[in-house]
Amino acid sequence: MGRTMSKSGEVAGGTAHHRDADELAERVIAHVGSKIALAVPLGLGKPNHFVNALYRRAVADPGLHLKILTALTLERPQGASDLEQRFLGPLADRLYGDYPDLDYVKAQMTGTLPANIEICEFYLRPGAMLNNGQAQQNYISSNYTHSARDILAQGANVVAQLVGARDMPGGTRYSLSSNTDTVFDLEPRLRARAQAGEKIAVVAEVNRQLPFMEGEADVGADYFDHVLDEGGPGFRLFATPHRPINFIEHAIGLNAANLVEDGGTLQIGIGAMGEAIAYSLRLRHTDNDAYRAAFEALHPEGQAGGIFEAGLYGSSEMFVDGFWHLMKAGVIKRKVYGDVVLQRLLSEQKISEQVSGETLRALRQADAISAVLTRADFSYLQKYGVFRPEVGFDDGVLTLPDGRTVDADLDRSENLDEICSTCLGERLKGGVFLHGGFFLGPSDFYQGLRDLTGAQQDAIRMTAISFVNQLYGDEELKRLQRVKARFINSCMMVTLSGAVVSDGLEDGRVVSGVGGQYNFVAMAHELEGGRSIILVNATRTKDGKVSSNIVPHYGHITVPRHLRDIMVSEYGVADLRGKTDRDVVVALVEIADSRFQDELIAVAKKAGKLEAGYVVPAANRNNLPARLAAALKPVQAAGHFSSFPFGSDLTSEERALAGALRRLKAAMSHPVRAAGLVMGALFAPKPSARWTAHLERMGLAQPSGLKERVTQQLLVRMLAGG
Repeated sequence: MGRTMSKSGEVAGGTAHHRDADELAERVIAHVGSKIALAVPLGLGKPNHFVNALYRRAVADPGLHLKILTALTLERPQGASDLEQRFLGPLADRLYGDYPDLDYVKAQMTGTLPANIEICEFYLRPGAMLNNGQAQQNYISSNYTHSARDILAQGANVVAQLVGARDMPGGTRYSLSSNTDTVFDLEPRLRARAQAGEKIAVVAEVNRQLPFMEGEADVGADYFDHVLDEGGPGFRLFATPHRPINFIEHAIGLNAANLVEDGGTLQIGIGAMGEAIAYSLRLRHTDNDAYRAAFEALHPEGQAGGIFEAGLYGSSEMFVDGFWHLMKAGVIKRKVYGDVVLQRLLSEQKISEQVSGETLRALRQADAISAVLTRADFSYLQKYGVFRPEVGFDDGVLTLPDGRTVDADLDRSENLDEICSTCLGERLKGGVFLHGGFFLGPSDFYQGLRDLTGAQQDAIRMTAISFVNQLYGDEELKRLQRVKARFINSCMMVTLSGAVVSDGLEDGRVVSGVGGQYNFVAMAHELEGGRSIILVNATRTKDGKVSSNIVPHYGHITVPRHLRDIMVSEYGVADLRGKTDRDVVVALVEIADSRFQDELIAVAKKAGKLEAGYVVPAANRNNLPARLAAALKPVQAAGHFSSFPFGSDLTSEERALAGALRRLKAAMSHPVRAAGLVMGALFAPKPSARWTAHLERMGLAQPSGLKERVTQQLLVRMLAGG
């Protein structure tokens, strides 16, 4: 649309460019009015400088009402205790550098938001807001695919997000990068409102550290009403460091990875379990002998999966760094194409990605192209690499690479032979092996995306969440692409009826949000050969008490029992689809921790869901962590299934300290043990030189006063194993 701007920021052509966030905030308020409903993406894509400028403006002016509509607000980790602060402070400085915290977060956490400011989220940072009344009251329960609709229902009139930028000869291009998820659904609806007379604004904040993702994410300046570019590379992106993966999570990942079929479709989520699955999938492909040894150690009668010859296609709302590692390992490599006829021919194996005369003939037979090629047919064939880029076309005549011409009439055999011998490309173009809606991960993941080559970049497409998370729209194409789908998500609890608890507690408090989990579970039931796989840790420990996560019933559910499918714990797989309630109970009891099996059986029998004579099979009576640890020990000794299989942003001392702090927190939750530990610390000898670097990292090498000396000794005790 050819928009330019004067130095003062006045618009010529529609898009205003700004250097100052506060000036931009004033311009938006002047245009939209004193009631701002600001929609910003979840996770990484928040335009922090612009959001903070609007927030400051609203704090200063009670007459301005600001409602922020978003999800998954990220925040530097804050330690609750002195020890946690000593550990997290230097780590946060190193990992987040000049990342600007969002001003509204601190006010929200402390309950000091001004009355004229609201924060409404449809997905909360897991567990962070359980006791925050404002956040709980303003939570919007929404499936991810409905989030754009529900944000608009909240009156959104400003959409803003962080974008990447690339300076080109014809002007600067912008990339929606990490968050194409909702903007593609929001922007056109907002434009329609503007056409009807409403005041709206679409805002971009440039950050050149954001990977420039191409394809649909690549837009011109005219996509936005305002572009904020303060110069320089931009602030450091928020990174989520790798969490340690324990042997139980590895066992869950191993069990789930064995359910993934070669040539299929994969979706996984964030967190340790997602990384555990990615690791097991990579090991299955790159060292199948080690993978088989591990799987058969857990399941002596089981059959371990083979390597991925055809590979997998990723279709996941979240592009996690596990996918990145699977791409590099050659697991994520099955390409899909954005044309129904082409995809069907590939799916039916009538053609392959290798272009030949049969490719052209099959497309003609399927009526994808005309007998006498049109300009549209020619463009289609070049787009997908069937024709070489050197071939020309004009008014029904093809110009061959050597300058000769031939009529574009495929029904004439002599023409077809000439075309097949001179015009065809080598391989199909435009194939995609990963569709995602947003990404978030560690800093090396972002660097990997920034370093993408042309071929890799072309095969990754960030797109709308409405495309990834549902079948509606382009349904035939999606069904052809998403064959043998395995949609893998985690939960907090599973009931004996097969219902899933993932996002909230039975008193109504929200832990996180539904996100896309329900979408993927429902879609798995609609896809031929598709399966929903829900991961559950069989137990949880709180204040030293171990409880079962497989429960008789619960007062809140995320996925109802009628959508039950496959459940995976560290002890095995429960296939619940199409089963009777009795068989569902049995399957779940058999993957439960054995310390709780009798209790679960008793409840089921009392409710009449299980016959009186049922007894847990002997093979499932030893579902205990010690058995898993012993089974995995040999393969771990061989260098597999480590705590950080994809690396870590933490130093070796920090990794040891993190484990020690977790053990200390658990130990201090027991009053009697805590008292004993403190008494022991009072009379402990000077720490060994072995721990000097660890204590220096925590500022406790030279303790000052009794409290620091006790703290030092407690930490050393935990570093030594507790």
